[in-house]
Amino acid sequence: MRPALERLSAHMRWADAKALEALRAARPVPPLALEIYSHILGAEAIWLARLEGRGVSVAVWPGLTLEQCGTLAAETASGFERLIRDVADARFDEPVTYRNTNGDEFSSLRSDILLHVFLHGAYHRGQVASLLRSGGAEPQPTDYIAMRRGAPAARTPR
Repeated sequence: MRPALERLSAHMRWADAKALEALRAARPVPPLALEIYSHILGAEAIWLARLEGRGVSVAVWPGLTLEQCGTLAAETASGFERLIRDVADARFDEPVTYRNTNGDEFSSLRSDILLHVFLHGAYHRGQVASLLRSGGAEPQPTDYIAMRRGAPAARTPR
């Protein structure tokens, strides 16, 4: 399990950076695209805090600047890499108890939380790309396979 989680974590870092690169290049930055990208990072930070058993210090829908996004993305990616590296294999399938943003208590397997974080980001980065494109900007490719092979996926001719 660890190798797959390490690759997904590396993809999260890479894809978040690609999305940020596209947002920085957009003129103007579509406000909803920045809001959704900030949400990706806020959710990543919240889940990392839950996995580490510490308090949450960022909102699930934070109002971040592009500079703040870059800082939070780097910090959170490093945290996930460290967590995945340092957690004993057997602990990936242990439950983590936490409270959601409404204060309701839940318990989820550590591995399920990690998979959720990686899938959640992929879903919302697609929304960011769509908003950038509809605003006339060029999104960056963030597909997992593009990262692994070092080349973007095939594009549909326009």
